[in-house]
Amino acid sequence: MTSLSDARADVLVVGSGGAGMSAAVSAAGAGASVLVTTKSALGAGNTGKAQGGIQAAMGDDDSTESHFEDTFAAGHHAARPELVRRLADGGPEAIAWLESIGVAFTRDEGRLRLLRCGGATRKRLLQAGERTGAEMVKALRGAVRASGAEVWESTRLIDLAPDGDGWVATVAPGGNGARRTVRAGAVVLAAGGGLRGEAEALGLGSTNHPDATPEVLRLALDLGAEGRELDSWQQHPTGSVWPEALSGYALPETTRAYGATLHDADGERFVDELAPRDVVAQAIIDAVEQGRGALAPDGRAGVWLDTPAIDRENGAGFTADRLAYVHNRYRKAGIDITRERVLVYPVLHYRNGGLAIDEDAATTVPGVFAAGEIAGGVHGSNRLMGNSLLDTVVYGRRAGASAARVTR
Repeated sequence: MTSLSDARADVLVVGSGGAGMSAAVSAAGAGASVLVTTKSALGAGNTGKAQGGIQAAMGDDDSTESHFEDTFAAGHHAARPELVRRLADGGPEAIAWLESIGVAFTRDEGRLRLLRCGGATRKRLLQAGERTGAEMVKALRGAVRASGAEVWESTRLIDLAPDGDGWVATVAPGGNGARRTVRAGAVVLAAGGGLRGEAEALGLGSTNHPDATPEVLRLALDLGAEGRELDSWQQHPTGSVWPEALSGYALPETTRAYGATLHDADGERFVDELAPRDVVAQAIIDAVEQGRGALAPDGRAGVWLDTPAIDRENGAGFTADRLAYVHNRYRKAGIDITRERVLVYPVLHYRNGGLAIDEDAATTVPGVFAAGEIAGGVHGSNRLMGNSLLDTVVYGRRAGASAARVTR
């Protein structure tokens, strides 16, 4: 095994999705030296796969109080209220910050386009085109590069241990057996919830990026960090069953916001399509278990998502315009979603819980902070669409600022 020389930084950030990059920019902006380690490329992860949008109370008829109430209720009152409050209150500022680093949110005649998503009582979902997460990643990647933070790509965290007043991390760069140590005053864990790895172990489908494996979460728990709602997993209701080439692909919730409806094999609607995700997912599972599902050519069961209803409700060409990415993906697979319904079934999507944090994103281990899907307490036992991207920014920035403070 080859040993490389040590490195030092005020703040070590592990992970480079939305939360990790937000943390890095925030810590560097506070004057800290920052090192980011990431398993593959900077920005690779679940954030870039998020299609639907980001929630924030930006509408004239909306308020952060309403956002708080919707989020707390959808999570079955299992979240920490103060964390939900911080998330909702931080929404407008997070949007302003994202715009300042180059995220161009979609506007209609100069006004932000706002959609209502499942579990929300107001239209508060903002979009940056059709792939909001990818647009955020692009802007955040540029902000990290401009911040002066050092980035080690293709580098895995192997171990983390106390080191005087700080921490020493052992990392594996390049996958060639080499090891390197990093000494840091504080650590931000932003490596995601790791559901891809767990889904594969359970034999379940998952929407997660291949890098979404749980070793960093487990390492933190082994260090003594407190966890919460660790076994609360969210299923995305509309995972594609057919065609096989798109098996497991999650059709964004915006399809339902624009008018797509869910039907059993007999053509009957059986759920409010804009109910919270856990309600919609369970209704689909129940319909199939009760024998009311439709079968794909390979025998797998699901229910029908009536995507042609979108153009029927909004006019011809609406789907091709507003859902061009989804429309094109299915056309390449031989299905025109403006004419044909799509067979769907829930697919594993998000870990609702994680490491317990406070309002400053501090875990129960001094000097270790956490943000994004690896952290718990923000969403309770069910997450609203669009709140994950907001979480990465609000708590990612707080984690970075908090970590920088303890190194002064």
